[in-house]
Amino acid sequence: MFIEAIVTHRCLCVGFQSPAWIKGGKRPHHPDTRYVSFYETMTKLCHRRAAAGFGVVCGRGVERPWIISISLLCSVFVRHGSLWFLMTALNPTPLRKIIHVDMDAFYASVEQRDNPELRGKPLAVGGAAARGVVAAASYEARAYGIHSAMPSVTAARKCPQLIFVKPRFEVYRAVSQQIRDIFAQYTALIEPLSLDEAYLDVTENLKDMPIATQIALDIRAQIKRLTGLNASAGISYNKFLAKMASDLNKPNGQAVITPQQGPAFVAGLAVNKFHGVGPATAQKMFGLGIKTGADLKAQSVQFLTQHFGKSGPYFYGIARGYDGRAVRPDRPRKSIGAEDTFLQDIGALPPAIRELAPLAEKVWRSCQEKGIHGKTVTVKIKYSDFTKSTRSRTATHPFAHCDEVVQAASDLLATVYPFKRAIRLLGVTLSSLSDRSHDAPQQQLGLDL
Repeated sequence: MFIEAIVTHRCLCVGFQSPAWIKGGKRPHHPDTRYVSFYETMTKLCHRRAAAGFGVVCGRGVERPWIISISLLCSVFVRHGSLWFLMTALNPTPLRKIIHVDMDAFYASVEQRDNPELRGKPLAVGGAAARGVVAAASYEARAYGIHSAMPSVTAARKCPQLIFVKPRFEVYRAVSQQIRDIFAQYTALIEPLSLDEAYLDVTENLKDMPIATQIALDIRAQIKRLTGLNASAGISYNKFLAKMASDLNKPNGQAVITPQQGPAFVAGLAVNKFHGVGPATAQKMFGLGIKTGADLKAQSVQFLTQHFGKSGPYFYGIARGYDGRAVRPDRPRKSIGAEDTFLQDIGALPPAIRELAPLAEKVWRSCQEKGIHGKTVTVKIKYSDFTKSTRSRTATHPFAHCDEVVQAASDLLATVYPFKRAIRLLGVTLSSLSDRSHDAPQQQLGLDL
């Protein structure tokens, strides 16, 4: 097979064809056409455009993977075993202006705002009991190394004067809505990630403000006036870099990463600092000799896909400062879950199932309130040595009754009994969610293993 690219002023044609096409000597003619190799064209054109913030799509060619810019309008033709791409509109896609707004120590800051006696003191939102967990920590507490998800006993050991406050989620949700209303004054393209952070696309904004940096300053000032709370912001040309930028000048600050700065910023960043690279993935990268963004950029998309699956192309992109994900106001919720840490470890199945049932019921109520249901139930188990395991099962249709969720979760828990160690925590999650109003009522027929 022969691979060739034909580049004109406004059109790029790439085709896979047999050598007979070349031997015949009949190439498509254009007065301004020059003939270059496929790999040369893709390397010089598309890698350069990807580094500038344009999209890449990865796939398999005949002899080697190929990359094309998705900022081109592509038409694909398959005929008689030949694959052709007709790509037009080589003009660059406009860069986006993305802001990531992140509230500073949100839960703890709300508590300090509402109770002046807590201001300036190390504070943890969460349970103080032996099995409690820190949900949020004030900056005064963070100075002692305390962070969210830390066991309360560990936090108290690090800071004996630490003050624990029970969370008030109804208050946090109300404040979060106030903040979201401020966002809506500037753009309809708002993607909330949680109660305390969101992405905003302000490329075309409601106030016709040309400078995203000024929009971020205005939003943060309004949040301070309305709620008394501090927010930090990151501004860049994609979501990944905006998220990274919002951490650079915390608390109560903001930072910008421009298209010119993006690739170099990523190159010097340790991979364990990348948003979206968790501890396990970071350790795997370290084992492969990938320690920085520059190391990641040196890997081929085939290599990254081989070792990281579907995340491979994403890592390939962000290593070059590219992230093509759009800000999605209608981002569907993927799952709803609940979990509980027990005061005493549980070693027998019957009491474990008794603790599991109220978690499943809580998840079911939450789904009912939101008008959704799901067909995949997952049970999370954390043992006394803090090791974890999960078990999942997907039903043929969405669960129709709470009892079905409870039964499915109980059956899953039974598959790991006898437990290898006593259980410290249990969780139940429902996923594969869908809108109840869009699904016709149907009888639950059973479970697919």
